[in-house]
Amino acid sequence: MSHKFKVRQMVRLRQPGFSDTKTSAGGVYEVVRLMPADETGELSYRIKSGTIERAVRESDIRSM
Repeated sequence: MSHKFKVRQMVRLRQPGFSDTKTSAGGVYEVVRLMPADETGELSYRIKSGTIERAVRESDIRSM
């Protein structure tokens, strides 16, 4: 199984939460690390916008 997104690629959250719309630059994040699959088998990523960094599943993000 290979990752759909690459390090340094810009992505958006599919369903931004309230805190995401307040703190991130328009919901734009940069992929900073590829992570292994989680307990469900879905690949994960570390994404960052400004000082906010978070872990997300591949289904939670989309390309720009």
